[in-house]
Amino acid sequence: MTPLDIQIVPARESDVPIVYSLIQRLAEYERLSHELEATEDGIREAMFGEWPMIEVLLAHVGKDVAGYALFFHNFSTFVGRRGLYLEDLFVLPEHRGRGIGKRLLSHLAKLAVERRCRRLEWAVLDWNESAIRFYKSIGAVPMDEWTTYRLTGDALDRLADS
Repeated sequence: MTPLDIQIVPARESDVPIVYSLIQRLAEYERLSHELEATEDGIREAMFGEWPMIEVLLAHVGKDVAGYALFFHNFSTFVGRRGLYLEDLFVLPEHRGRGIGKRLLSHLAKLAVERRCRRLEWAVLDWNESAIRFYKSIGAVPMDEWTTYRLTGDALDRLADS
């Protein structure tokens, strides 16, 4: 397959069911389906509502959707500029090994540069060795000195009530 066979396009509102389906497939792959609370309507609101929060790129191979990248802007107080945070990068298993993930990341890097972002960041599950190898091969470096913390559920509610 040549790179010309892969098309990267911004998702439109009519693509929301496809985006949601890909999110479901990612949750299955990451063994986290039990944590999936998102709904199609919630994704639509986050992408196209009064205050859009996320953007999605879709990768097409011919007429088939092969994968997606879901991202949003963040901000670094240290560099004084915004960045892009890649929340999801997923290529369907039947389309892996064709350069689609790299094309999605390349497109996202171009957007970051066009938008004057200073960083493109994401997280990867520590068991996903193939993804880690891929990210290192494109020059990404792990931020080993940082640990992500998360508040959810009862812990979040307790802190909010304190």
